[in-house]
Amino acid sequence: MSSERPFASLADAAALIVATPDPAEKARLTCLARNAWMARTLSRRRPTLDRPMPDRPGRPERPALLAPREMPRRSLNSEKGRVAFLHAIAHIELNAMDLAWDIVGRFAAEAMPRSFFDQWVRVGFEEATHYGLLSDRLAVFGARYGDLPAHDGLWQAAEATGKDLSARLAIVPLVLEARGLDVTPSMITTFAEAGDHETAAVLRRIYEDEKGHVYVGASWFRYLCDREGRAAEPAFHHLVRTHFRGALKPPFNDKARSAACLTPGFYRPLETIRT
Repeated sequence: MSSERPFASLADAAALIVATPDPAEKARLTCLARNAWMARTLSRRRPTLDRPMPDRPGRPERPALLAPREMPRRSLNSEKGRVAFLHAIAHIELNAMDLAWDIVGRFAAEAMPRSFFDQWVRVGFEEATHYGLLSDRLAVFGARYGDLPAHDGLWQAAEATGKDLSARLAIVPLVLEARGLDVTPSMITTFAEAGDHETAAVLRRIYEDEKGHVYVGASWFRYLCDREGRAAEPAFHHLVRTHFRGALKPPFNDKARSAACLTPGFYRPLETIRT
């Protein structure tokens, strides 16, 4: 381990990235870990050297984290409202970066093919890229991440599924990220109609990448179900009912979801979930 590469293995890198408070440093470490892993110069685990995965991700002093119900509501019809939206999406992408690395580190001992880790490392790198793009857009408006409050509900999915890889895949990519496929196209249109084509282009990049992230989740979820002799759709329904707090709300972007290997039989029967 050196100062240039301050981690002993992929699992150790994942723990370090998740624990790091500064988002820019998370992104820098993400690039280091991704390059080392893809160059095949990093082992998956070194149990005697690996630091433990943190229970919660490191965060800067700001933003203030509020319960979702306490978050102020803002209209996208004003520049202030659009800045608030960008801030909220930056917070989601920061959490998505941590969630991707948490899958890598927390489940590093699972008997999964190397390609599983290849794909989740790529997801973590793309989420870091998204966060950077959104930070750049905030800067154009004279703002930065931390200027506004953010909600603290996103990590609940990780806490609820920390011991079950199938559950983690069901909830994070196939519920939470899939929701982005439903709502992002209208957001792209809103920013384009407001004349902010640069932000619309960033959101379009995120939307296209997120299709791939849902595909990764759906493919590996099906892989686990096949390996364990379970039917994928009923297994998904059971895991969502067990681990997800909230509702699966239409309208759904069926075309994008199906392209990402998430067919309606997965989510349509769960539309009326309430807790």
